[in-house]
Amino acid sequence: MAITNPTDKLLFEVSADGRRCLRLPALDVPKVDVKQALKGVKLRAKPAPLPEVGELDLVRHFTNLGKKNFSTDRNFYPLGSCTMKYNPKINVTLLSLPGFTKAHPHLPEADLQGHIELMVTLENWLSEISGLPAVTLQPAAGAQGEMTGLMVIKAYFDKKGESKTRRKVIIPDNAHGTNPATAALAGFETVTLKGNAEGNVDLNLLRSLVGPDTAAMMITNPSTLGILEPNMAEIAKILHAAGAQLYMDGANMNAIQGMVRPGDYGVDCMHFNLHKTYSVPHGSGGPGAGPIAVASHLEPFLPTPRPVRNADGSYSLDTKRPDTIGKVRSFFGNYGALVMAYIYMSQLGREGVRRNGENAVLNANYLRARLRGVYHIQNDKACAHEVVFTDKKQHTENDITALDIAKRMIDYNIHPMTIYFPLPAVTGGDGAMMVEPTETESKETLDYFVEVMKKIAQECKENPELVKNAPHTTPVSRVDEKSATTNPQLYCPMCIA
Repeated sequence: MAITNPTDKLLFEVSADGRRCLRLPALDVPKVDVKQALKGVKLRAKPAPLPEVGELDLVRHFTNLGKKNFSTDRNFYPLGSCTMKYNPKINVTLLSLPGFTKAHPHLPEADLQGHIELMVTLENWLSEISGLPAVTLQPAAGAQGEMTGLMVIKAYFDKKGESKTRRKVIIPDNAHGTNPATAALAGFETVTLKGNAEGNVDLNLLRSLVGPDTAAMMITNPSTLGILEPNMAEIAKILHAAGAQLYMDGANMNAIQGMVRPGDYGVDCMHFNLHKTYSVPHGSGGPGAGPIAVASHLEPFLPTPRPVRNADGSYSLDTKRPDTIGKVRSFFGNYGALVMAYIYMSQLGREGVRRNGENAVLNANYLRARLRGVYHIQNDKACAHEVVFTDKKQHTENDITALDIAKRMIDYNIHPMTIYFPLPAVTGGDGAMMVEPTETESKETLDYFVEVMKKIAQECKENPELVKNAPHTTPVSRVDEKSATTNPQLYCPMCIA
């Protein structure tokens, strides 16, 4: 009979009637009939069957659960395209100051002067980095930034009387997957632009697709192949000649920050991911921030309120903007995330921002060079912030897939890289393994990753079943992800009681 440690069980499984973490003192105010106090509100017929546990059981449960979580604080997290970099603890330390945590957004502007000044300063920094004159901090995620950008572009064409004819958005096949979804949600028709043999934009094909019905092109630069687009200025000329706009997905800005300003080569609108490039904690759904920067002709359509510095040096929130698309997020955006990005950037300074980009590119190219020949490289040339390997060699020789390799990495305490993205249509049918080391990882960590990947490649040859059945060191063995997705078995004691 198997013996199970109580700390490995669910709280519902260790629950016992009458156990409590704490007991409240007797009421010192008159007792109130809940049904009368909440008259008209639908109430439960009986209390919810919540778990009843002692304090020690509760502490052990969450302490052990926390140890099962994976984070950049514990080990290497090379999740490609996601920029899972270390988050300096000073960010959270300063954010926890009462001036931030206890400030209510409905305070009068006179009491929010420091908060508005922070937003104005952050907008100015992002404007300088992007080379675009206006920024809004409202969007709470990269995808919402994309949506806001396309709404602004749509409002611009509405103002010009062209929105009914400009219905198409061109998207390269190496762009982020959110781009076509965002364009469709914004009411546009998406047109896929197949890349050339080098993985970049085919200029002749682009010229054939652009016309009076084109609203914009959404391009990810560097692309999801981890390579820079060398013809951005020419792409901008092609679009602008047809009256269309160039939108740049800035999720991979970590590779070019401080070195290239997208506005200088013709980008009209772009978004940042502060939860990637500027160290706001990333993962598990948030928190996020996806500010957009725009050219001057798009500035009137940005969301309100707009934080501004007045002539007398004071700060206010401008709501008198007749062409605005309106709010896209409550109050001023995800303010806590904005504060952490501000702290991070102020610590780095102008040269530090540039150095981060340089080191991120250096680290990615180091991995590319060290693992050349061990794994197939999709585009074996100087990469940007990430390098895309594929399972072509292992799959052909030993029937090992990218998924198998990713699962085996867990046994070596390395978080799996992004797999099967870019899509097989872009990689010639091979399973992609997108690795992004970021600038925060040391050479020692990168060398460990290289040795692990070499060891796994050797295991693929000598003991393929070991890799196919990985992971072997986790509380739960390999799950059938297809069945879990298509036929989920959900269990909630509270729901069925």
